[in-house]
Amino acid sequence: MSAADPLHYHSTRGAAPAVPISQAIAAGLAPDGGLYVPEALPTLDPAAFDPHGSLADTAATLLAPFFAGDALANELPAICVDAFTFDAPLRPLPAHPNTLMLELFHGPTSAFKDFGARFLAARLRRLPRGDARPLTILVATSGDTGAAVAAAFHRQPNVNVVILYPDGLVSPRQAHQLGCFGDNVRALRVAGRFDDCQRMVKAALNDTSLQAQRPLSSANSISLGRLLPQMSYYAHAALGWWREHGTPLNFVVPTGNLGNALACLWVRELGLPVGEVRLACNANATLPDYFAGTAYAPREAIATLANAMDVGAPSNFERLRWTFPDEARLRRLLRAQSVDDATIRRTLADHARAHGEVFCPHTATAMHLLDRLRADGDAAPWAVVATAHPAKFESVVEPLVGHPVEVPAALAAMLARNTRAEPLAASDTALRDWLMLS
Repeated sequence: MSAADPLHYHSTRGAAPAVPISQAIAAGLAPDGGLYVPEALPTLDPAAFDPHGSLADTAATLLAPFFAGDALANELPAICVDAFTFDAPLRPLPAHPNTLMLELFHGPTSAFKDFGARFLAARLRRLPRGDARPLTILVATSGDTGAAVAAAFHRQPNVNVVILYPDGLVSPRQAHQLGCFGDNVRALRVAGRFDDCQRMVKAALNDTSLQAQRPLSSANSISLGRLLPQMSYYAHAALGWWREHGTPLNFVVPTGNLGNALACLWVRELGLPVGEVRLACNANATLPDYFAGTAYAPREAIATLANAMDVGAPSNFERLRWTFPDEARLRRLLRAQSVDDATIRRTLADHARAHGEVFCPHTATAMHLLDRLRADGDAAPWAVVATAHPAKFESVVEPLVGHPVEVPAALAAMLARNTRAEPLAASDTALRDWLMLS
């Protein structure tokens, strides 16, 4: 393949034509209902990355092979600079030897979803569309994705954002964020669970007659435009550690829909110095049960304190199986563990009391897994992935840590705005009708 030839993207289900990356990102979901994946994952040399480069520099080098031959290939460095205007610091936890925290909550909505959402928005601003009609971006959220997408696309010309979230199953501050934008952003509180919201979005994206009336795209982790940039902070952290210590860095990743965890795994598959990866789940045990040896069995999600991970049918499992088609090897490479609400509460309280550490409930699931590893004698370098700021979950965190959690300035500004969300039934038809009439 020459530098001018595009890398093509296929569906995980194998029944859709191969397309270039811009088309794969614009579509969100492949026509056969599968998820887009590259024809093959490239191999990267750690020495190719600038040792003094910023996160945006790392992202541009990392993503260049994925955009080979694309219309926006030359714009990729500028897209990364626009998207990654905040850091993802890797901070040591002083009370725990060889333990670090990868903080992904320094963006405008205080959650890791800001990285992918801002990359999507920066890309779309540079890509002329053949259709003059507004593009509607549909996003199902279990708490954090919707606000990140709303913030990234707020007031962007010729783009509308429609957020679906499970009514009553996100934190009060998350719900406030989702409805506080207005203008080209509308929030729908669905009388169901996140899996209902995700199913409704996929059905709309696959509805050809609806797409003919109203052009649609996705900003969920089913979109490559979200998944690929999320690899950047893992690459940046792992390369920095490797340069200083000469060893790979291991990660404990809180996960529900598997997008963030898959980003970490893809970085390792590219040849960069990521070591072992552990998946921390809440009481939704679809993944832990699978990795324990049972058949993969999606199920209805249950509500937990770590609500952004309340997923019973993780959509990126299709991409995980594509990445590791040998099921036995996949189960050898990965481990996943459930952490129930009582353990989340205990982890939050114990770390605050003993070390003055404050986490969000999702980060606490990962911290609990690392606590167990340490108790079993594991002294290797591990990074706990902190996916959201604890201030977004004050009603859970503050009673357990015994003091108020300082609210980041950007989050405080959102909480000061008025908020509004419209009710919607948890059915594919209800969303279709709403989109046709709105």
